[in-house]
Amino acid sequence: MSNPLDVIEKTFPASPALSADEIDAAIKRITDIIEPTPLQLSPRLSALTGARVYLKREDLTAVRSYKLRGAYNLIVQLSPEERAAGVVAASAGNHAQGVAFACQAMGIKGRIYVPTTTPRQKRDRIRVHGGEFVELIAVGETYDAAAAAAAADVERTGATMVPPFDDVRTAAGQGTIAVEILEQLGTAPDLVVIPVGGGGCLAGIGTYLRERAPQTAILGAEPAGAASMTAALVAGGPVTLPEIDPFVDGAAVRRIGQVPYDAVAKFGGRVVSHGSLPLLTATESRPGGGAFRLLQVDEGAICTTMLDLYQNEGIIAEPAGALAVAALTEVDVAPDSTVVCLVSGGNNDVSRYGEIIERSLVHRGLKHYFLVDFPQEPGALRRFLDEVLGPDDDITVFEYVKRNNREFGAALVGIELGAPEGLAQLLERMDASPIRCERLEPGSPAYRYLT
Repeated sequence: MSNPLDVIEKTFPASPALSADEIDAAIKRITDIIEPTPLQLSPRLSALTGARVYLKREDLTAVRSYKLRGAYNLIVQLSPEERAAGVVAASAGNHAQGVAFACQAMGIKGRIYVPTTTPRQKRDRIRVHGGEFVELIAVGETYDAAAAAAAADVERTGATMVPPFDDVRTAAGQGTIAVEILEQLGTAPDLVVIPVGGGGCLAGIGTYLRERAPQTAILGAEPAGAASMTAALVAGGPVTLPEIDPFVDGAAVRRIGQVPYDAVAKFGGRVVSHGSLPLLTATESRPGGGAFRLLQVDEGAICTTMLDLYQNEGIIAEPAGALAVAALTEVDVAPDSTVVCLVSGGNNDVSRYGEIIERSLVHRGLKHYFLVDFPQEPGALRRFLDEVLGPDDDITVFEYVKRNNREFGAALVGIELGAPEGLAQLLERMDASPIRCERLEPGSPAYRYLT
């Protein structure tokens, strides 16, 4: 039986909770503090896809992500009594910076809860943006743990919660991105690619496009290790994932919000786990309207995209910030169509680049790990290099892991290939060699200790 998360076609009921009118009102509220972000044509991605690909640079906001939009739109609407009681937020980092910025701008006290896994760079920026008005509290390893602590704070103190996605005011603020896209292009794009974590950004942008530019196709991009929107659409409502990969920290959410679900559920369309999608057409899933699809993107592909954006466009994107562009490489788009990809955040800790490079190499089929039983005799390593390693291959990791007798010593060997196609020849040479080699397969329990 096929996995129901692989490919699901379904029509979902409508929900009136979020509207284009509310998003139009939101952009009027935030104009004084948030300038429109650039919409930049990408020659490289345009040449790669055959379309005109624009990057919506939300990494260039004051807090280096789009999260400021939703946080400010909510807080600015609080009553004097609510402002006096202060605000509380839970965030993986970017929403926290938006809340902190808004608190300092409006002189409102706030307490912000973040997971202990939040990169130090993001924590430092939260403190900078919030100044004396914000207290930063690290608790738990995931967003959900931080959210539980924040909810307990609200119950105890009577402060106002500022949700990162599960509130109409937050989602409406994120939806102002769509208003800017239409104004900057002067016409409706053929496709907009949107990263998906808790779902507020997809809900806001998608709602506005459905009402103001219904011919525009929408592609939501989720990290494969935290596909909570996919799970919700399959189940018919938000569900809690038993475990997630926290690597794409800005989008690694165990459970999407009810407000985003209610909005996204009415888009209609298809969710796809992996692999290339067919051509996105204007009428495929909605007669007279743009298609909606939800794609799960491998974390390794996201890492490769992060490196490509840095090396080619000079864009420092965090993992969630590169998510939409990574999804674009998984789909076929119509030639000469107009595509907009959201670069949603640029708060990346440089200390993470070692892991980013590693994941990218593994995803591209260039990095492989083996357990090798070396005979404990002179020349054994030289024989391995001469008989097994190819001319373009390189050993990047070599570490003895066990020596339990005098005849053999097991070593962990990491090999970087000159090209992905070289793996078959490497395995053939290993089979022909008297030196015993065991490949560590990605996804196996032993492999998890390496990446």
